[in-house]
Amino acid sequence: MKIDRITLIVLDSVGIGAAHDAADYGDLGANTLGHIGEAAGLSLPNLASLGLGNLAELNGVSKTLSPKGAYGIAVEKSKGKDTTTGHWEIAGQILEEPFPTYPNGFPAEIIQEFEQKTGRKVIGNKVASGTEIILELGDKHVSSGGLIVYTSADSVFQIAAHENVVPIEQLYEYCQIARDMLSVGRVIARPFIGESGSYTRTSNRHDYSLEPEDNMLTKLKSSGKDVIAVGKIFDIYAGKGFTEHVYTKSNEDGIDKTLSYLKQSNQGLIFTNLVDFDMLFGHRRDVLGYKKALEYFDERLPEILSQLKETDLLIITADHGNDPIFKGTDHTRENVPIICFSQNIKPGHIGIRSSFTDISSTILELLLNESSENSFAKKII
Repeated sequence: MKIDRITLIVLDSVGIGAAHDAADYGDLGANTLGHIGEAAGLSLPNLASLGLGNLAELNGVSKTLSPKGAYGIAVEKSKGKDTTTGHWEIAGQILEEPFPTYPNGFPAEIIQEFEQKTGRKVIGNKVASGTEIILELGDKHVSSGGLIVYTSADSVFQIAAHENVVPIEQLYEYCQIARDMLSVGRVIARPFIGESGSYTRTSNRHDYSLEPEDNMLTKLKSSGKDVIAVGKIFDIYAGKGFTEHVYTKSNEDGIDKTLSYLKQSNQGLIFTNLVDFDMLFGHRRDVLGYKKALEYFDERLPEILSQLKETDLLIITADHGNDPIFKGTDHTRENVPIICFSQNIKPGHIGIRSSFTDISSTILELLLNESSENSFAKKII
């Protein structure tokens, strides 16, 4: 059976249980899907029909004896638990050394250089939740013009600024300055609007990632395939390897834009990230919001399946965990689910995959006939 188009959807942070090395990251016992199910119950009948409930005990997600999809679990090999690390491994690149993190804020010499190059003072410079730090320092930023700089347990340098104080394009310029200075995984623009006491972040976020090595994306592009990025995917790979991209404002928008591309005659890869799970609910420890977002995706899943042609394949996975019940407000080191569907799928369990790179190996085998012992192509098609 020939496959000429694959839609790869990353449910950002939807982990399915602590990885074997979770203790090394302080994440022993984390379980994003499992804990949401325990705390709030889950109703995911469409994902269950594809086999999600056969992968783990999930309250409200039933097992099925007649799965419509192929399903498995992937274990991360790279060192780290951030967005860039997970996505890069999905595309074929394993990081032996983690990106640098700054649990005590950035060193004085980095801040001083950044201030000199931007002409603005820095306030904050600590590990913080993005929503909390703009409420804490928003007034000081508005009155002084100082840039709110903060980080997290991940390798990120984040700059928050009010759009009326620092115009968007200027904020992006500051982020590029930081990107050129630093070896962190991502520099992120975090613009916000509003009045004192009610500041809110806008959809004008922009990520500046390090450039990855050649990978699945560059191979597909060089072979003449369409390689389409939906959502923050384009930024995660610093734009490398894509033929087309579109940004999104929400999970709903991401699903709508994915459906739009599925209705076109492209051939190759549609690569989508749905970030709300992580950004709006995981980091904010909003269990009910996370549950509703999962159920919303499940409700929209039949629309996606209905647009798949005979030569289409859908792969749904994740990049890490972000257990909203676990301690702290950061990502959790977890295994991730793999759910596959096509009109001619071989249903059943594809096993526990030893690396996220098995996904790229499978895609390259199906689209470019590039065989690999890590591919699960023959198990599903």
